[in-house]
Amino acid sequence: MNKPRSTVCFGFLGTTLDRGAGADRWSRWRPTVAMCQHEDLLIHRLELLVDPKYGDVARQVVADLRSVSPETEVVIHEFSLKDPWDFEEVYGRLYDVVRAYPFQPDHEDYLIHLTTGTHVAQICWFLLNEAQFIPARLLQTSPTRGKGRDTGPAGTYEIIDLDLSKYDRLATRFAQEQERTLDFLKSGIATKSKGFNQLIEQIELVSLNSRAPILLTGPTGAGKSMLAGRIYELRKTRAGLAGRFVEVNCATLRGDQAMSALFGHKRGAFTGAQSDRPGLLKEADKGLIFLDEIGELGLDEQAMLLRALEDKTFLPMGSDKSVQSDFQLIAGTNRDLRLQVAEGRFRDDLLARINLWTFALPGLTERREDLAANLDFELERYSQIHRRQVRMNKEAREAFLKFARSPEAAWSANFRDLNAAVTRMATLALKGRITPACVEAEIARLREAWKPVRSSPENEVGILTEIQRAEIDPFDLVQLDYVLNVCRGSKSLSDAGRKLFAVSRTKKAKSNDADRLKKYLARFGLAWEDVG
Repeated sequence: MNKPRSTVCFGFLGTTLDRGAGADRWSRWRPTVAMCQHEDLLIHRLELLVDPKYGDVARQVVADLRSVSPETEVVIHEFSLKDPWDFEEVYGRLYDVVRAYPFQPDHEDYLIHLTTGTHVAQICWFLLNEAQFIPARLLQTSPTRGKGRDTGPAGTYEIIDLDLSKYDRLATRFAQEQERTLDFLKSGIATKSKGFNQLIEQIELVSLNSRAPILLTGPTGAGKSMLAGRIYELRKTRAGLAGRFVEVNCATLRGDQAMSALFGHKRGAFTGAQSDRPGLLKEADKGLIFLDEIGELGLDEQAMLLRALEDKTFLPMGSDKSVQSDFQLIAGTNRDLRLQVAEGRFRDDLLARINLWTFALPGLTERREDLAANLDFELERYSQIHRRQVRMNKEAREAFLKFARSPEAAWSANFRDLNAAVTRMATLALKGRITPACVEAEIARLREAWKPVRSSPENEVGILTEIQRAEIDPFDLVQLDYVLNVCRGSKSLSDAGRKLFAVSRTKKAKSNDADRLKKYLARFGLAWEDVG
């Protein structure tokens, strides 16, 4: 026969509320005594933390507990504090107590009495419990009152389980808060892409729980810059980030300009340096810097950035004195940094430092189910920026989305293409109404912009000779030229395959885009290495 589980409660002696003298003490609510006066709450062992200078109060409480609950064993722990309002001291002392305690969760249930002790002690109990150092539930007691009179010394109690799956009210509130956070990171866009939504959920967790660098990868126009700004705002409001947000496109930095812009310079450090400059890393002190297109930085700047990440110090140009900056980093790139490392154009130690949290943002062609929501977002953004309300009638909207979701829509610049398309239609919309005629005109513009560029015979040298081209049917040649252009604009065989088989891949249980493209090229004696 299994031995019944025991209930063990941890709590502080209430140096004020637990006091009592004479017979009248039984008419007052005293939290430590009261929690053992409930018939439906049997506490087998009370681990009572007591400051030695309140020993007389403790002795009286122990005697009263024996009277009201003989089954309760009381274990006194001497717990003196220099400053009971000092978080570091209180948390450290409680941590030592619980780490040394022989918990037996297979045989005992644990409670933490949150009603007694200072507010600091109560918060520290909560933090230790949430961090799972104590496998306990929280016990909260209070006096019961009805129409101005005390209805009994036992009061009431509530047991709170921080396992959110069991504590529905808190679970609902936390779920709602997380939904608001995810909605914020997605700029309020109700996305349907399962993969993208899962990605945003991971980014939310990392943004709030880690200060380590984040690397955002993905094609140009995938939204890396906007997401970096949103992460900063989230950390500022929820994670205590105090400094400013600094954004720089590394592709615009070259030579001395790059060193000066990032790390600053002293007057006279180079020709034209007429005054001191702090540098963008210093401006991001206590804040966050977004280095977009980090793969464009030179090797010298990469070495300086690595030191700044690891030591939080760097040397401005022309200075022999280090500068400190406690910044957080988000990096963005549309390149394969591993390939750049192999080619000697990116430092492997810097990649290792910024590659702890890497998130690949999908392009618009991989999120066609989200086109409707993003169309609405762009229309609303246009209205806010230009202070002019613009709408699409039903026919126009359906026509645009039909084209936007089709394989014909390349969206080569991703959301930048969509933003440009909406801006053009909204600007040309008479009386703020985008009509089917507006949409037809915009579709024609996009088709022209995305039309494959036919290579001249000279550009085909090394791929197909004129003799080889002459042996291919014109019908097949048009298709092949299109495929070759897509390959040139793709970062990998799989990436090109996803673009070329955008429709048929969705109808297969297992996509094999790379293999299909490889076999297609092989028909003409070509390999990915020849055309990628």
